[in-house]
Amino acid sequence: MADIPTYVLNDGTTLPAIGFGTYPLRGEDGTAAMVRALETGYRLLDTAVNYENETEVGEAIRRSGLPRDEVLVASKIPGRHHAYDDAIASVRASLERLGLERTDLHLIHWPNPSRGTYVEAWRALVQLQKDGLVRSIGVSNFTEEHLSRIIDDTGVTPAVNQVELHPRFPQAHMREVHERLGIRTEAWSPMGKRRAPLEESAVTSAATAYDVSPGQVILRWHVQLGSLPIPKSADPARQAANLDVFGFELTDDEIAAIAALAEDEGRLFGGDPDTHEEM
Repeated sequence: MADIPTYVLNDGTTLPAIGFGTYPLRGEDGTAAMVRALETGYRLLDTAVNYENETEVGEAIRRSGLPRDEVLVASKIPGRHHAYDDAIASVRASLERLGLERTDLHLIHWPNPSRGTYVEAWRALVQLQKDGLVRSIGVSNFTEEHLSRIIDDTGVTPAVNQVELHPRFPQAHMREVHERLGIRTEAWSPMGKRRAPLEESAVTSAATAYDVSPGQVILRWHVQLGSLPIPKSADPARQAANLDVFGFELTDDEIAAIAALAEDEGRLFGGDPDTHEEM
């Protein structure tokens, strides 16, 4: 398999163009699936406190036998840990569960604006990065307003914003915001889960043209948008297919046709960051 291209983030560090989502992989089966993913070639594992599998992620890295510097680990601070001291403690607890001295990317999981303490969590991440406990810092599910607030408060721009992004919900506005601010877009649920457009002609015609699967077409669409998708699969064949999207290229028309599958209510579960909150 070809080497995975990388993105240089605004802090000078790099991330691979595709990561591996670990939710809801838990227990021995979850660890084994993560080990297979690493053996397949994934080098970015995406976890979170609320996934309750940081221990498994750390175990998978050790079991893989790969050098620590070759595997990048991302985790996330939950809503209940947004107060400054709680955020510091949250990251330290994550490191303990992972069995690592640092994470490579740490995000605020949701802004939870009704509580309004996500700025404190961001200040904590800025400090943790200075202290060397996290390599890169970012956010997840932040809107333009949330981003502006933390940047204005600290002068530090997130390296990444991980958002819901798939053909039913292509996030054109937020991708433009990220481009302007120098933030890398990451995509959770990059296929769209149960709403994945695997049988839409915009996807199937491209799959036929390039002799690839519909899922590979969707992930290639992400890559060409500059979106870093984080697909999850415990199936070894699908893990390999999801990573094998660098040997073909979609045309501008094909990219536009897939983006045209957007729906006004395209979110998977109504996860509007202005109203949806997770503790």
